[in-house]
Amino acid sequence: MAEIRPFACVRPCKEKAAKIAALPYDVYNRKEAKEEVLREPESFLKIDRAETQFDDSVDTYAPEVYQRAHDTLWNMIEKGDFIRDDKPCYYIYELTMNGRTQTGITACASIDDYENNVIKKHENTRAEKEQDRICHVDICDAQTGPIFLAYRDDDQITAIVAKVKKQDPEYDFTSPDGVRHRVWVIAKTIDISEIQKAFAGINQIYIADGHHRAASAVKVGEKRRREHPGYNGKEEFNFFLSVLFPESELKILDYNRIVKDLNGMTEEEFLVKMQELFDVSELNETDKHPQEKGTFSMYLKGQWYTCKIRPEDLNSDPVKGLDVSLLQDLLLQPVLGITDPKTDPRIDFVGGIRGTKELEKRCREDAKVAFAMYPTSIGELFSVADAGLLMPPKSTWFEPKLRSGLFIHLLNE
Repeated sequence: MAEIRPFACVRPCKEKAAKIAALPYDVYNRKEAKEEVLREPESFLKIDRAETQFDDSVDTYAPEVYQRAHDTLWNMIEKGDFIRDDKPCYYIYELTMNGRTQTGITACASIDDYENNVIKKHENTRAEKEQDRICHVDICDAQTGPIFLAYRDDDQITAIVAKVKKQDPEYDFTSPDGVRHRVWVIAKTIDISEIQKAFAGINQIYIADGHHRAASAVKVGEKRRREHPGYNGKEEFNFFLSVLFPESELKILDYNRIVKDLNGMTEEEFLVKMQELFDVSELNETDKHPQEKGTFSMYLKGQWYTCKIRPEDLNSDPVKGLDVSLLQDLLLQPVLGITDPKTDPRIDFVGGIRGTKELEKRCREDAKVAFAMYPTSIGELFSVADAGLLMPPKSTWFEPKLRSGLFIHLLNE
């Protein structure tokens, strides 16, 4: 059973929510983050990426950077830019992008559930990426970026969400990227009790996005437990900020590949090799995306092709059967010599949000061939996690991104 509990949120005052809400810290490099804070001085990015408040000579991970994040957050709380709810609540968070809406519940998940695999993972994390957020959470005494969790649909939770959404939202704004954000507060005791009970009947919760944020939050919780050996398990540091979405409302976008050379082959030789391995035909339709699992599109020398994986090469294994795994095992490694896509500088990855035009652009600039993938499904993600396995690198791309700064979970309450 999952312990998904309400919390007393620190959140922006209504008139400042649109200005404060920011894309996650890790979608920007330092230069882009600084430009965003210049564009919107009240952006939460000035807390999530507090190096934006320093000269570039100051290291991104310097102690004074994390201290500035703490001071800025707490000054804004004291100034009234943020309000603090006086009782634990759940919060409905709805995002609408390109006409498609997904609605989740903002709550706190248990670090014990994470460690006991009730909350399931499908990616490895890297210690150096964790360390930054460990310092940020620990010094700020707060979790500021929610982890994106998914669960199989539950009729009771769906009904309560639908009922509350008939009320006027607490926040309703459209961010500069065109995504509409709406938030409702679930404050009625009976609704809170029913949601908590419903989640307690769910045995599998899945990290969709935010593995490093989750691992960092858990490690801060473990640190606090060591510092408070008499803890009873109910303290806020035993939980981490999350938004939980039902499976049916989520959509994974493609995560595409470009390769910078053809491993010594000419384009003509490479095309012949592709025709030996796959069923290849020229693609002349406007939409260059593959239309079904087991196919991918290839852009080579100014021409798009449809490539179908042959039945004898398909695999029922949850990981080896993923399209991104089949491309790696059938082509990228044996033909193009890319043995480790995590570290090989000859391969790059392009999120599906950028479209196939970006793949064409990269092939004009610095690549020889591009592959547009059919998206990994939520069901495939669940199957990999249920089997205790790991996805290959860059298997999933989620949009829209959850905003930071809309919900803050304090650890010292």
